[in-house]
Amino acid sequence: MTFVDKINDLQDKKQKLELGGGKERIATQHEKGKLTARERINKLFDEGSFVEVGTFAETSCIDFDMQKKKAPGDGVVTGYGTINGRPVFAAAQDFTVIAGSLGGMHAKKIVNVMNMAAKTGAPFIALNDSGGARIEEGVEALGGYGDIFKMNTMLSGVVPQITVIMGPCAGGASYSPALSDFVFMVENTAQMFITGPSVIQAITGEEVTMDELGGAKIHTTKSGNAHRSFENEDQCFDGIKKLLSFLPDNNLAGLPQYECTDSLNRTAEAIYDLIPEGKSGYDVKSLILQIVDNADIFEIHPDFAQNVVTCFARINGKTVGIVANQPNVKAGCLDIDASDKAARFVRFCDSFNVPLVTLTDVPGYLPGKDQEYDGIIRHGAKLLYAFSEATVPKINVITGKAYGGAYIAMNSKHLGADIVYAWPSAEIAVMGPDGAANIIFRKDIKDSSDPVQTRKDKIQEYTDKVTNPYVAASKGFVDDIIDPAQTRQYVAAALEMLSSKSEARPKKKHGNIPL
Repeated sequence: MTFVDKINDLQDKKQKLELGGGKERIATQHEKGKLTARERINKLFDEGSFVEVGTFAETSCIDFDMQKKKAPGDGVVTGYGTINGRPVFAAAQDFTVIAGSLGGMHAKKIVNVMNMAAKTGAPFIALNDSGGARIEEGVEALGGYGDIFKMNTMLSGVVPQITVIMGPCAGGASYSPALSDFVFMVENTAQMFITGPSVIQAITGEEVTMDELGGAKIHTTKSGNAHRSFENEDQCFDGIKKLLSFLPDNNLAGLPQYECTDSLNRTAEAIYDLIPEGKSGYDVKSLILQIVDNADIFEIHPDFAQNVVTCFARINGKTVGIVANQPNVKAGCLDIDASDKAARFVRFCDSFNVPLVTLTDVPGYLPGKDQEYDGIIRHGAKLLYAFSEATVPKINVITGKAYGGAYIAMNSKHLGADIVYAWPSAEIAVMGPDGAANIIFRKDIKDSSDPVQTRKDKIQEYTDKVTNPYVAASKGFVDDIIDPAQTRQYVAAALEMLSSKSEARPKKKHGNIPL
């Protein structure tokens, strides 16, 4: 064979590999509304930038006639390229090849690019579309999952990890997404669960469909296992690109810097109309949009635990992470899911040096027997731990109620907030004036000739002496009381002042967060 023949042979082999499982299986994939692995890579990465690694890898399994099955690339496309000019590593499972099932070589390819992501300090993206562990390979397939889980853990806090569920993700495969930082799902085509409908019916007698058990809606609204869902794959790729625009390449890299076209001296009188006098509920997202650059945010878990809002935004062109109570949902109370959601977000931001801004308007922890039985104490403590542990710049703006332990948990001065501002409308106390007056002045109210008026007077007395923000400011728990319309200016100035913050912690292997 001449040199030219060898070149032609190489090109022929690569063309066959690019067809994956063949034209018929590709057509079937398209009929399901799904792209192939390589089509997904081409849509996600900058044109012509992706470089494949492990192109000619094959399974070494010869049992159960595996040697007769064609498995180009062993069912996964791995490599690196750029997204909006920034380096990213990826692994895309190819459902057209043995249903994207994971075997030993399949796992080795994924682990290899994860190692490369760690060494070079670039984000890692997994595009999951797989029938699960390759049964023919037995324990080698299980070992492959274990190797991936370990790498997920090693990369945690080092480079951002994004997992996208674009087809089935069942059994042990679902733990890799759970170990990554962000999980996206494509509606109607993605399902994720430990045990499938048939197994559940056989064991428990319950009948449930694939989507009812592990579809995008379930995981983004009920379980919280997925952070966002998208109608189709194109929208999902746009979401990935936008998320990456807020994130650093790794834990040692600086945050992305964009030109700020939104004046830092801008006041936002519209805030006065968002929270009119006497109104108990309002949409805190509208408030956030008034404070950040160009009213642009990327929300994390928008459909889960909606009584707290977590999102990325920019102030002065740099990324910030925002945690805000949502008065429109459960009055902004903290509960089990909200505590988990916020704590996880805070820890991600701290891992990657993203400053934290909190907007506090919280009447307390959600009361109820179910909350107590399901561990609100343990789950609520996660948020206390996360804010206490975080060493990034931490700014808190108390906009309304800040009662009880929930006040402490929402990035209070007591947990290490660098700057705490309060609006004149803030109320900071063990409990609200109404409840406190009923307890403290019970006898006075009962013995009064006009209990209704006496109660009103005592509520006002408690407000004047305890709950108003000037009391907290006098004790050093609030740094300043500000005009709500100037919130953006004050937060931007505080972020600039804190940009060189450095804070040490006691030397230890790691803490023991209440999981």
